[in-house]
Amino acid sequence: MPAERTDHTLLLRLKTRQLLLLTALDAQRNLGRAALAMHMSQPAATKLLQQLEETMGATLFTRQARGMAPTAMGEVLVRYAKQVLTDFGTVRHEMTALQAGLSGVLRIGSVPGAVPELVAPSLIEYKRNHPRVAVSVMVETSNVMLALLGRGEVDLMLGRLTPGNDADAYRCTLLLGESQVVVARAAHPLFDRPTLALADLVDWPWILQPPGSPQRGHFEAALHQAGLNPRLDITETASAIAITALLEISDMLAVMPHSQAEHYARLGVLRVVPLALPVNVPPIYLVTRIDRVLSPAATAYVQQLTPK
Repeated sequence: MPAERTDHTLLLRLKTRQLLLLTALDAQRNLGRAALAMHMSQPAATKLLQQLEETMGATLFTRQARGMAPTAMGEVLVRYAKQVLTDFGTVRHEMTALQAGLSGVLRIGSVPGAVPELVAPSLIEYKRNHPRVAVSVMVETSNVMLALLGRGEVDLMLGRLTPGNDADAYRCTLLLGESQVVVARAAHPLFDRPTLALADLVDWPWILQPPGSPQRGHFEAALHQAGLNPRLDITETASAIAITALLEISDMLAVMPHSQAEHYARLGVLRVVPLALPVNVPPIYLVTRIDRVLSPAATAYVQQLTPK
């Protein structure tokens, strides 16, 4: 790229339609279909792409036998284009909320284990102080939530960094450390036994979080360390509602953070199996992106969670 092409001059030459074309072409991998998705002719789309490549001084897509694929440079610019569109959607969401009389938008991402002890009580207090903020809560495993945070689809998350993520890109504040426990329905046959060992549990069907989640990885490691290598009967889900609904009507077992299990135990839905589970899941952190400025609504929530 020529030295005289500064960020300022390049931004002045970039067109919104070019960024939209990039995302459409990345999704379709075919220029004709991308043009159709943008309601323009293929020659117009070709010219738009050529102009963008000339502006950036790089080839962004190459033709292959089965369509078009982004080059390394193209992948970088596609990622930027997607981020711009995501950020614009966030801006419109906040503006719509303000027009509706609200004073902002807060999008919280959380792992299931953080909901009873962290998200629920903090949100009640937050809404008491900020009743006009529109709040949404998404609950998923840490690896899924980190992807949403990276794309700007949530403002912050309560969870953990997982392998493969750049720790330098995130700001992490410790919030909660707790043990993991096994849970079952209150009338499960296991509660009739005087003593229990981990080996007594492997023949029962299990509900576990999907592969890639810290809890799943540590649980399977604990089985191997105990010399147990069974082929477990596993149903995979990260949904707390699905887990509790399945446990209530079956003899399935599940692993939960202690605070979450105690929440359901108080409701009389589940019981904690009296067994010390050798599963050490990392603590729960408040995680935000270092390269992103939080909205006033999100900043107020962070200040509430992490008082000085």
